[in-house]
Amino acid sequence: MKSFITDLKLSTDKNMFNSNEDIMINVKFTIDGLLPHIFNEKNWTSAYNENDTQIKIKYGIKLIKNGIKKHDVGTAINTYKKATFFWTRNPKLVNPSEKKRIWVQIIKNFRSYIYLDTKNILKNLCGFNENILIRSSELGIGSHKIISEVYVSWKKHAYIEEENIKKRSQEIEIIINQDIK
Repeated sequence: MKSFITDLKLSTDKNMFNSNEDIMINVKFTIDGLLPHIFNEKNWTSAYNENDTQIKIKYGIKLIKNGIKKHDVGTAINTYKKATFFWTRNPKLVNPSEKKRIWVQIIKNFRSYIYLDTKNILKNLCGFNENILIRSSELGIGSHKIISEVYVSWKKHAYIEEENIKKRSQEIEIIINQDIK
């Protein structure tokens, strides 16, 4: 079993813009397959015991004007998420239904989050939701087809092999109109 990207979607709040407007494109996707399947308390406890205390997931998103002349638009995103495993006796982290020793802290955009259940840990580690700004002037007047290319990668760890996965989205159409004065 391998990991793969699912639910890759591009969206905007509208598809028609004036030539002086900024366009915000939202890119959402999820990692499915092996990584979310094996990222569980048993494996992260085992990894912690082997001194493998974090996984860094690098990801990138770029928008491409699709057509005869393809070119990148907007500013590409190249960043990462980390899951760090740690041991604590903190009573605020005690889930009464489970006797956990090792916890997971998710770090994204340089902010850290601690979730009490595996479902929320996976949702926040394997789910991606980013916005990319495009200036209408980058596209010009007319109809434009936009796609995104996303990639996700991580290194080898005690519970998973190194992987690099990529996917292209379906295209969306954006129409830029001449400003009416």
